[in-house]
Amino acid sequence: MSESRRGCWYSMKINIYYGGRGILDDPTLYVINKMQDVLNELNVNVERFNLYELKNGITTLPATLNDADGIILATTVEWYGIGGYMQQFLDACWLYGNKEKISKIYMCPVVMSTTYGEREGKLNLSVAWEILGGLPCSGICGYINDSVSFEINSEYADLIERKAENIYRTISQKVPCLPASNQAVKKMVDSTSSTNLTPQETEQLSKYASDDTYVQKQKEDIQELTSLFKDMMENKGVDENMVFIADFEDHFNPQGNFSASYKFIIKERKKSLIVEIVNSELNCYYGNIENPEVICKLSSEVMNHIIDARMTFQRAFMSGDMQVKGDFRVLRMLDQVFTFMPDSN
Repeated sequence: MSESRRGCWYSMKINIYYGGRGILDDPTLYVINKMQDVLNELNVNVERFNLYELKNGITTLPATLNDADGIILATTVEWYGIGGYMQQFLDACWLYGNKEKISKIYMCPVVMSTTYGEREGKLNLSVAWEILGGLPCSGICGYINDSVSFEINSEYADLIERKAENIYRTISQKVPCLPASNQAVKKMVDSTSSTNLTPQETEQLSKYASDDTYVQKQKEDIQELTSLFKDMMENKGVDENMVFIADFEDHFNPQGNFSASYKFIIKERKKSLIVEIVNSELNCYYGNIENPEVICKLSSEVMNHIIDARMTFQRAFMSGDMQVKGDFRVLRMLDQVFTFMPDSN
């Protein structure tokens, strides 16, 4: 590795989205591992997302782009094209991604082939990202028929390391890109509108929106469930101003000097649940707060599942049951700060 590498003066974040199948001799894995080593040496915050492990939550992954300065889209051509997982991720970026955030994100394509089509795959990723409005970086592609020979070749290793260094320079220096015709295509075909629905709800509507009977039945079911929930609360005599607060207070696990502010928008409640942490002090109340670090939108049912230790905050986000906006590093601390454990009985 180069002896002249120095860490960036600000906290650079690069996400790697791997669209292969995760098999041991996949040459793409070797490439992105080597690139990740270089970026780590440069003090870049690198986060890896293996799409084959997250296939049930791919529609929620565009949210992970929001705090990234750059990304690497890596996949393997095993027989034809970039593969289904990567295509699903790009589709999700088009449907649910924050286009304003994407417009400031650099993307480096990495495509290795064990058959044919690595150049076409690399071009497809670049074109797709430009149509999304993002910024392209010079990528890397190659045909590998013997993964062992490829991995022990020092010249190939040097080439991959230089490519990672170039990505770092491009992002840190904010290298401008010339306008591309793909941007004009984006303006013509981008008819997607903002929606408050989750990706799962949007997909469900795309299947059944034309069925008036189905839509009406869904509305009636939602109204019935809402009424049932309110009746249960009234019958149990629960103080609505204390719902969930005691659970958070009882399971609070201070983490040193960690401080954060969370706003939980619970669909069935008029006011938001505010959770403020300052070192070892916890303050929970219903109301409002300006500029919380993390905003979570979920249902009472999902919140109950988390409190009952049937799922974690992270799992609720990855499955799409909880929508999140804000600092995802602060979000990941929720499961450490609040340790909901199942009953021992």
